[in-house]
Amino acid sequence: MIDFLKRSFDRLPIPEEKREVFNLPNTITMLRIGVIPVLFGLLLDPGPMMSLFIALLFIAAALTDILDGYIARKYGIVTTMGKFLDPIADKMIVNTAMILMIPIGRIPAWIVAVIIIRDFAVDGIRNIASSEGMVIPASPPGKRKMLCQIFAVSALMIHYPFIGANAHAVGLVILFIALVLTVTSGLDYFLKFYRAGVRKKV
Repeated sequence: MIDFLKRSFDRLPIPEEKREVFNLPNTITMLRIGVIPVLFGLLLDPGPMMSLFIALLFIAAALTDILDGYIARKYGIVTTMGKFLDPIADKMIVNTAMILMIPIGRIPAWIVAVIIIRDFAVDGIRNIASSEGMVIPASPPGKRKMLCQIFAVSALMIHYPFIGANAHAVGLVILFIALVLTVTSGLDYFLKFYRAGVRKKV
């Protein structure tokens, strides 16, 4: 299936010099960003069926993150544009979903604020480190934090009882786990930045 998609995309009349941007992994990433307008349906405080539909669409979009990365590595299509777009797409769709659930009471606003502020702070730290010639690798808690956020947001989107479980309660439990990972991973980035700076001065 993936090989078929790759061959089909390669047949498209795209100039070679533009394939740095318009390639299959980047297109999948941009389609993921294209799901964001649908998420605004959450502001309507949808019922069980619509909530489930939006959640499934969100989950499908989140899964494409695995797909575009796999395709990029398998076919050697890792580009600068892709490295830029991929993490932005992830944060855009997750953060937008969380923000849109605040007005309808599905997620505590203060948790969303902590998560988004942490993301801005970590991005700032990594940009400063990069400008100073320092590389701060992604931390395992940070990766687990994003995974927990996706599970939590999916459950909170479903909201209503689903297959015998209280989706909202499940979502809140996972969200608090994500919050702990958010804080610990943020501190981990700060400590790595501080230690890297000390070593550079020495």
